[in-house]
Amino acid sequence: MADPERVAQGAGGVERAIARVARWRVPLGFGAGLLVFWLAAPTPASLLIGTPVAAAGEMIRIWAAGHLNKAREVTASGPYRWLAHPLYVGSSVMGAGLAIACASASVFAIVAIYLAVTLTAAVRSEEAFLRRTFGDGYDRYRRGGVREATGGARRFSAAQAIKNREYRAVVGLVLAVLLLAWKATYNGAFWRS
Repeated sequence: MADPERVAQGAGGVERAIARVARWRVPLGFGAGLLVFWLAAPTPASLLIGTPVAAAGEMIRIWAAGHLNKAREVTASGPYRWLAHPLYVGSSVMGAGLAIACASASVFAIVAIYLAVTLTAAVRSEEAFLRRTFGDGYDRYRRGGVREATGGARRFSAAQAIKNREYRAVVGLVLAVLLLAWKATYNGAFWRS
């Protein structure tokens, strides 16, 4: 039989590792992004298909960021009425769009693994924080008690999206698409089309 103290320490270690991955997801993303760019083989067709998908993901993120009052309440307006983590859904859609734009199976695998690992860690870490901070209020929200959660009637606010620094994701997406277009041009994909 396992020693309960060692099991608790092990669980704490796992939780610390999850929190570390969640905290480091942006720097890890830059590293993965460099590898993705190196392996990318974008074409005009892949950019034409992938860019609108990525843009749709960013629109989901903007919509969510315009409703979110981070760490101050359980948000239940906008996309939070239907999704517990719309920012991460938007990130996943954006990642899929960029992977499509890259036209590379290895890039798709890297993006899928990166998103699965980092967003799973982020969700677990965030949910633990929300339960610690808001207790039963967060659990009621997760069970569908949207009307009981605070922020249920809030309208979208561009100022709130800016306050949540969503402009950084917009700039990142634009730069990624421009770099992929440059790589497609540099590799001659546009000249051969």
